[in-house]
Amino acid sequence: MEKDGKDDGGKPTWLTEATNWAPEKFRQTKNFFAEVRSELKKVTWPSWPEVRATTIVVVVTTVFFGFYLYGLDLLLSQLFTRILGH
Repeated sequence: MEKDGKDDGGKPTWLTEATNWAPEKFRQTKNFFAEVRSELKKVTWPSWPEVRATTIVVVVTTVFFGFYLYGLDLLLSQLFTRILGH
């Protein structure tokens, strides 16, 4: 970059940088998605029975702890209401 703010072709350097920005971003984006695709090919995906089994475990565990915490909340609410006398 020269002191007068122009590149070798006489255009302002900011204009040169602006015109090079879009193609460079397009190239970077294209490269990113190519790498993502390459990495996804390396992933070992679970089978449908594994997905179903782990989903059932998550749902059952969530429901269990939901009821557990609800019961604990009721119990502690009653306990503190009696202790504090309100």
